[in-house]
Amino acid sequence: MFFWFIGIGFLAVVLVFKSPALDYRLVIAGSILPLIDVIPGVPPVLHTLVGAVVLLTLIMLATQKRRLLRRRLLGLSIGVFVHQVLDGTWTNTKLFWWPAFGFDFPSSKLPTFGRGFLGILLEMVGLAAIMWSWKQFRFDDPERWEAFKRHGRLDRELVP
Repeated sequence: MFFWFIGIGFLAVVLVFKSPALDYRLVIAGSILPLIDVIPGVPPVLHTLVGAVVLLTLIMLATQKRRLLRRRLLGLSIGVFVHQVLDGTWTNTKLFWWPAFGFDFPSSKLPTFGRGFLGILLEMVGLAAIMWSWKQFRFDDPERWEAFKRHGRLDRELVP
């Protein structure tokens, strides 16, 4: 699953935060960052609450007295939290609350994969969200699209 996290993650953050100044490129990057946990041998730390909190803490500590950089980088952490919600990671108690129930990671697959037809349906919903967002935020305008690619921001008048 890929488009589910990008499309719905982006749209959810836009609709919840309603902030044209947030760097949505990093929200998108953060929403797919936990997919590195599927690499063999990589522990699924970004699918745990502690992993997301550590990332947020590192960003906050590394950007002390650098308010603009902090505001930009917070999008990465927000994206990781959104991934966990959209992935349903919180339904796997041993994984989500690691290491509260022991330091061994569960041997079961990550929630990201193994959904069969539901996974395909979620990907289609994600693609639909991307297409809707493309029209809503008028990315068909080359200037607007270039500005988004360069700064990750949305036009204030287009944020619902």
